[in-house]
Amino acid sequence: MDAIELLKKLLNGKRVQGVLFIDENTGKLTFKAYNRKSPKHPKDRLICPLETGWLKESRERIKFFSSVKKEVGVAEIHNAMESDLEKAMSELFMMKLQERLF
Repeated sequence: MDAIELLKKLLNGKRVQGVLFIDENTGKLTFKAYNRKSPKHPKDRLICPLETGWLKESRERIKFFSSVKKEVGVAEIHNAMESDLEKAMSELFMMKLQERLF
């Protein structure tokens, strides 16, 4: 990042993290911005949306999420989560079966 880009970001109210030092070769004050970009990785694939959550697949994992409000009570939470898990597992089995057939 050159000085003009850095100054533009600072004047626009942005923060720039990096290191400020005097270059040994040139003797000039130098700023080197940190590379804060996250690595690009594929997003999880939604297998099926559920009433209170979802079932997703990543490269290495099958992910199940269910969220139920506490106010409904323990029995209702159990029923909702169990219902979601049964539907999710059914969808997962059907998806794997279709992958084998085609």
